[in-house]
Amino acid sequence: MPADEAGRMSRRTALAGLTAMLATGCGRLGFMAANVPAAFGAHRRHPDISYGADPQHRLDVYVPKNVPVEPLPMVIFWHGGRWTFGDKADYRFVGAALAELGYVAVLPNYRHYPDVKMPGFMDDAARAGRWAAAHAGEYGADPQRLYLMGHSAGAHMAALVTLDERYFAASAQPAPPIAGVIGLSGAYDFLPLREADVQDMFGPPQNYPDSQPINFVRTDAPPMLLVHGLEDDTVSPKNSRNLAVALSARGVPVSLKLYPKGSHADTVAALSLPARGRAPTLADIEAFVRQPRPS
Repeated sequence: MPADEAGRMSRRTALAGLTAMLATGCGRLGFMAANVPAAFGAHRRHPDISYGADPQHRLDVYVPKNVPVEPLPMVIFWHGGRWTFGDKADYRFVGAALAELGYVAVLPNYRHYPDVKMPGFMDDAARAGRWAAAHAGEYGADPQRLYLMGHSAGAHMAALVTLDERYFAASAQPAPPIAGVIGLSGAYDFLPLREADVQDMFGPPQNYPDSQPINFVRTDAPPMLLVHGLEDDTVSPKNSRNLAVALSARGVPVSLKLYPKGSHADTVAALSLPARGRAPTLADIEAFVRQPRPS
């Protein structure tokens, strides 16, 4: 086998291993490979800021080193992990990538099942959103340009806290203005619930419809970017397709990006330097945020 072809195969194998480990959430080497380059990026990281009383109510803020005079967009990113595991520290590469685009990135932790069931982690999402809007100016961000983003279960949370108005309405504070939602490999339309733990976390059965973002689509929802890999065997691409159809039917601007060879993890792993060539996630996010929004 020629040396260059062997090298390409080795890189493909390494990247496949990286995305597989990111998908499982238990591959420390995969996260290390993604995060080592991020530690040297052109950004400042403000770690472990409290946004609530629980030990899981902590977030990291990533700010570009060269902050322009004009306020920056702010993006909140919730990690995936089936609502049961994951940590913001594993996704430092996401914060670095977003700061590299010129955004202020906020990466919150949140409480997991079985410590809480829904709406526990959704209440955390709303709490983090309110914190970000209230503190945006301290980090050079514009609170009117707040984007909610997540991967997998985190994308579900970003969509649901945006579409189901009850979460932000539960506080005496006004709901933050949301400029857009960015969902990577998200779960939006996944009934029936088949796994026992998922049935428990979203139950009792009469509450199952409340777990589905697609059930709360409304005409005044903000624009959405829905990204999904067509080879995703963890969260079916129909979730993004169905939500895109529902949004479009109500006149909500939506951009659906389906990656033909993309896996469940590729959409987020492509934000890391080692796997950036696997999918155009970063370019699609940049194009979405750059679009003019109605005043």
